[in-house]
Amino acid sequence: MGSLGVLRKTTMVCVPLMSHSVEQLVGDMFQAKNEGADLVEIRLDFLKEFDPVKDLRTIVGCRPLPIVVVYRPKWDGGLYDGDEKSRLEALMLAKELGAEYIDLELQVASDIMEEHKLGQQSSSKIIVSCFVDRITSLKEDLSHLVTRMQSTGAHIIKLVATAADITELSKIFHLLSHCQIPLIAYSTGERGLISHLLGPKFGGVIVYGSLEGKQVAGLPTLASLREAYGVENIDADTKVFGLISKPVSHSKGPILHNPTFRHVGFNGVYVPMFVDDLKQFFNVYQSPDFAGYSVGIPYKEAVMEFCDEVHPLAQSIGAVNTIVKRHSDGKLIGYNTDCEASITAIEDALKARGLVNGEASLPSPLTGKQFVLAGAGGAGRALSFGAKIRGARVIVFDIDYDRAKSLALAVSGEARPFEELANFKPEKGAVLANATPIGMHPNKNRIPVPEETLRDYSVVFDAVYTPRKTTLLTDAEAAGAIIVSGVEMFLRQAVGQFNLFTGGKAPEEFMRDIVLSKF
Repeated sequence: MGSLGVLRKTTMVCVPLMSHSVEQLVGDMFQAKNEGADLVEIRLDFLKEFDPVKDLRTIVGCRPLPIVVVYRPKWDGGLYDGDEKSRLEALMLAKELGAEYIDLELQVASDIMEEHKLGQQSSSKIIVSCFVDRITSLKEDLSHLVTRMQSTGAHIIKLVATAADITELSKIFHLLSHCQIPLIAYSTGERGLISHLLGPKFGGVIVYGSLEGKQVAGLPTLASLREAYGVENIDADTKVFGLISKPVSHSKGPILHNPTFRHVGFNGVYVPMFVDDLKQFFNVYQSPDFAGYSVGIPYKEAVMEFCDEVHPLAQSIGAVNTIVKRHSDGKLIGYNTDCEASITAIEDALKARGLVNGEASLPSPLTGKQFVLAGAGGAGRALSFGAKIRGARVIVFDIDYDRAKSLALAVSGEARPFEELANFKPEKGAVLANATPIGMHPNKNRIPVPEETLRDYSVVFDAVYTPRKTTLLTDAEAAGAIIVSGVEMFLRQAVGQFNLFTGGKAPEEFMRDIVLSKF
């Protein structure tokens, strides 16, 4: 495996294996190697009818890559409930057979290290691990815990914690950056995802990913770590960008932005950020390392108060979907790339079908058209302002009628209660734009309007892009309407964001190829 110095500088990708039989475990080890793992973590406590003497010889002898052997007892969150002596004997046997890493719980580590002389000359590296139920401690408290773990004589220490808020992860990043020996540290759950993804930036020696088809809750897949995030390219100088949203699991941004960063040679990483409290988030992540953000549901309007400056278009719309931290002074500048992205997508679809109102002199194919908008949130505001600028007549439907009225007033349009949309009869040739979450995974079968009215629309646009072709678009296409997917808006707004994030020009065809192949 190389010296500890090499370990400290290089982040390895590890796959935890909770196989129930030795045969399955051996197969999983080879699958992990084939998918690009550097090592695997073997959970002996998950094996049924485990015979240490027989099975460890098979496991260690058949390993195609380095292994971390873990035999976690129930008292520390594992499955093993036998006697402690037998458990520790199995771990020492794994060491004698040549396992590269042995994991010991902090509670027993000092005694075992001393009894078995597991010092710096040991052929196996000892990982001393500790689970913290909540990261509610101050940095000093966690630092004290890390010092206690170091005092055991461990070669590597491992700290796993639960986080109730993404801001708590800053303490993990601080520990990773300042620990004097190799450290593995991360948080579990969706809010803790970036602790895995950004581990390489802050000095973590191992990050964890799950096998394809064998997802482990709270972990990225091994494939995503390699292909989407490119963890082997992340270093201390990598700039962090991310999607601020709640939830974030639906986001396709990482599989678009990260390969594009690498394609142009820009040292950045784009990650999903599950944010509960905007004020706390921006107060904690003030470092220049965190260089910009996409903003998703439900924060596009609320985030404006945390921007130091807002671009005039975004100010008019009242919604921000992109934030860039200005290099010169660290100020947060808010932009809106949704507006042009959505409206040009609709315009181009109309032009492609020759539906330009029969007037070549009109400034836009939307000029004079009735524009029926479902949803007055951030995406809805971007659509409505874009439609107004193009001379369309906007009608806004929203479950919050006051919000609909406010938006309609801003775009010189008309507001209607959302329940009236079920009986609304549009003008022939009108445009329908869905800017609500209706139809988003997992509620894919819902549409915001009666199916029989779809034949009256010339164009139907759906801001939802998961799934790529929603039920609304499928029904609208069957009714004869031109359909415009939210994927097209997503691509165009991402191009705008990429330009703002990098200060360069996005490779649009490269990004389009990714969208067509991955979405």
